[in-house]
Amino acid sequence: MILVTGATGNIGTALLRQLSARGAGPLRALTRNAARATFPAGVEAMAGDLARPETLGPALDGVRALFLVSGMGADADVLAAARRAGVEHVVLVSSITVQTHPGLPAARQNLAVETLLRDSGMAWTILRPTQFASNALWWAESIRAHGTVHAPYPDTGLPTIHPGDIASVARLALTEPGHRGQIHALTGPERITAPQQVEAIAAALGRDLTFVEISREEAHRRMAPVMGSETVDAVLDVTGGDVNDDLSVVRDTVPRLTGSPGTPFRRWATENAAAFRAAASAVG
Repeated sequence: MILVTGATGNIGTALLRQLSARGAGPLRALTRNAARATFPAGVEAMAGDLARPETLGPALDGVRALFLVSGMGADADVLAAARRAGVEHVVLVSSITVQTHPGLPAARQNLAVETLLRDSGMAWTILRPTQFASNALWWAESIRAHGTVHAPYPDTGLPTIHPGDIASVARLALTEPGHRGQIHALTGPERITAPQQVEAIAAALGRDLTFVEISREEAHRRMAPVMGSETVDAVLDVTGGDVNDDLSVVRDTVPRLTGSPGTPFRRWATENAAAFRAAASAVG
């Protein structure tokens, strides 16, 4: 039995689809509202909340492999509950910043969860992806309303990764030998700047969009009310303010493990064009 947490998220949705398509069951999907969730045929929806580990007992019963995204709940208690339930193997999604920017608060938190897992007595696989392609959804409201994206650091290119590629590696780790005790650093197939991402979204929409460069200070002012000052500082560091070679390098992990090339951002943009198209008539 495999339990996928974050089952309605960008990675979890793709992972369940891949596992189901390859007959990897039995499968369970954890969601806070099992009655409203829709999953592939044969996937058992289980109610539970990672922020309330006491709700996880039924979902963990009989589970031998667990997919977990760090930072989605009370990680220490979730891992303890998994160990008590007899889970044998945990595939954890952490962050590339654990190795590229270990001084950042979020990186220290991710490393702490990695350490808890490695010391838990359960088998483990750790995935450290770079910036998600789906982070571009932060721009969706501005694109829908104004046809513009305001962001700093237009010349910084990062090897943005499609969440489906993270899911592909997670699937392998959950179902095939050779991944236990491994740390996989994951990137997309090419470096891409914010203006290039906007161009890809514009092509997917079939309309012109405008990229507007703003200062770090202006970006901080816009983002802090939503994310908090400390988080914004970290995001701005790893998206241009403090980029190093280890963060910007394109790695071959995804194609080497999956046998398929990494998915370029332009494909993600095409797949998710609807998120940017709603209310497009309001901008002419």
